Amino acid sequence: MANAVEPPKRGEPLLRVDNLSAAYGKIRALHGVSLEVPAAGIVCVLGANGAGKTTLMRALSGLLPVAGGTAVFDGRSIANVPAEQLVRRGVVHVPQGRMVFAQLSVKENLVLGGYTRPAGEVREDIDRVLGYFPRLKERITSRAGTLSGGEQQMLAIARGLLAKPRLLMLDEPSMGVAPIMKDAIFSTLRDIRDRERLTLLIVEQDADIALDISDEGYVIETGRVVMHGPAAELAGNEDIRRAYLGG
Repeated sequence: MANAVEPPKRGEPLLRVDNLSAAYGKIRALHGVSLEVPAAGIVCVLGANGAGKTTLMRALSGLLPVAGGTAVFDGRSIANVPAEQLVRRGVVHVPQGRMVFAQLSVKENLVLGGYTRPAGEVREDIDRVLGYFPRLKERITSRAGTLSGGEQQMLAIARGLLAKPRLLMLDEPSMGVAPIMKDAIFSTLRDIRDRERLTLLIVEQDADIALDISDEGYVIETGRVVMHGPAAELAGNEDIRRAYLGG
């Protein structure tokens, strides 16, 4: 029998966001958001559609200008750092909607995920990553556009892992995914964290499944954090569930 995986050791935040603001033109979408993501931790950000979750991810991954506040990853500012530089530092964003290359094969999509790394390292790493997603291994030569929604989400996550991230940020990984596949994906995310000590920041509308694998949770409304606490406490608070989590 395999040895039990030890719980990850967490200490100082790997990512610290303080009073972050962002806007689309003149329209302010984030209003002073603050949060911390501990090393080897899983933190989820919950909220309704339009609450600002995707805006937060875009601002942290260099896809949207930061208008104010700070975002510090491993002791260095990442505010307004270009996305490609952030990938090289270990900050990888799996966007909403998966955005796989539909006409390319599963393997070709994975190779592209490691574009910042030496080709030899990426080829060696593909088998390791596919170990988390056996369904992708079975369809390695299939075009990505022929995969189901759940399989495409697995591919998007696996492609992100090929960039060798230290912080993996996932935007709505449950969107458009069948329930049975959703459970498998989130269970795999927890397994990856435990085995590789990877740090995860997940934004989600499905509060139950996100809180189930998370250590901490934040709830945002109209671009502001309105609640924060241990995931188990948020999941068990009936007032919070009715107000924010659809309970």
